[in-house]
Amino acid sequence: MRSYCTVPPSTLSTAVITIPSVFIHSTCNSFNPLLNLRTQFKVCCCSSTSLTPSNPSKPRETQKKNRRRDPRRCNEDDDNGDFLVVNFYKFVFIKNPEEEVAKHLSFLEDLNIHGRVYLNEQGINAQYSGPSKDALAYVEWLREDERLFDVLVQISPARNGHAFPKLKLRYKPSLVQLEGGISHLPLLDPSMLATPLSPSEWRKNLEAVENIDDLSNSSHNTDCIVLDVRNGYEWDIGHFHGARRPDVDCFRSTSFGLSQREAFYEFNIHYKAIASDPLANVDKEKVDVLMYCTGGIRCDVYSTILRQRGFKNLYTLKGGVSHYLESEGPVKWVGNLFVFDSRLSLPPSTYKPEAITEANSINKVSEIPFATCYTCGAQVCELRHRNCANLDCNLLFLCCADCVKDLRGCCCSNCTTAPRLRPCLPGHQRYKKWHIYRNMDVQTELTV
Repeated sequence: MRSYCTVPPSTLSTAVITIPSVFIHSTCNSFNPLLNLRTQFKVCCCSSTSLTPSNPSKPRETQKKNRRRDPRRCNEDDDNGDFLVVNFYKFVFIKNPEEEVAKHLSFLEDLNIHGRVYLNEQGINAQYSGPSKDALAYVEWLREDERLFDVLVQISPARNGHAFPKLKLRYKPSLVQLEGGISHLPLLDPSMLATPLSPSEWRKNLEAVENIDDLSNSSHNTDCIVLDVRNGYEWDIGHFHGARRPDVDCFRSTSFGLSQREAFYEFNIHYKAIASDPLANVDKEKVDVLMYCTGGIRCDVYSTILRQRGFKNLYTLKGGVSHYLESEGPVKWVGNLFVFDSRLSLPPSTYKPEAITEANSINKVSEIPFATCYTCGAQVCELRHRNCANLDCNLLFLCCADCVKDLRGCCCSNCTTAPRLRPCLPGHQRYKKWHIYRNMDVQTELTV
């Protein structure tokens, strides 16, 4: 009988054996690489035949659940295929949203999905990332619900794995953050929403507006206004021709279309904010308002507010900028698209690589004078924001390479001496939790 050493199994190292699997077919056009299956064993130092499965006391189902839920292993095992970011929303009546949340959590339990999925009585709003197989499986399951069978889904690649740190799926009173909430808004009444325009219709309208501006030698047409319903910093790296920069740092505080009396007495808004409002002092009965945002949900929400304020001719870009870029390419668009995940900035080619138009040259620095450094005002070489290295500031800003180096990733000289200073990261990386940097000597270390 063969004898073995008495080393406790808990002290043994784990060996990982990778077994090739098969190609996975997907409804997505992107290529799905070979997936791998991995099996772990504990190897004894005295015998090559004593292979003991790791964690043998745990049932296989429990191990599978824990593997999916452990964020440290989000890109491992059979999930090393192409990662996707999926975005969708729909305003639809949900009678028991808490029950829906439980159903969604149950389905996603065995899928490697990270992101934000919010449900309430008014519908659903979701942005998440995952391996293509898992990401698309959720969409297919969702469309089995007759209320969501026609939901418009936006898909883009996530080349560095997950674009979100973890999954947050829960009931949320407001699907979009707006001062005072949105539960009182008539979002389920189609007559109160703006008229949706397809990407091709949106393009034709922009071309018409541009022609009118050329004939009138004016940069701002009072008969038709292109309204960017995003934040100012989103406009800073990309926007449609003819859209003014919104004087807004957070959609929650958006206040377009207020009369002077409403602004002063009801909302206590400063006169400078009124002056920067593209809808101030326009004829609400006659002006055409073309609204756009990243994915469409902010426009739908705000169109109901503008309806209540008396605006008659409201139009939105169906599916938002991401849907437009996928359909029309970067025509009439300049710069990149800001996204609220770890990727931060996406060039138009992300959505339509085959688009070959004159607009493809818009990413040349010489043609984007609006993208300037927050610190010195010089043109930036990369259309991507960064967070200030000072944790207690954390300002999201554009910065040129020289200022990044001189200020060690900070937005100003004062922040360079802050007590909670993080290392300077390359532009494409995002900061993690503070405890990761707490014991680092970041005051003298520079990693650009």
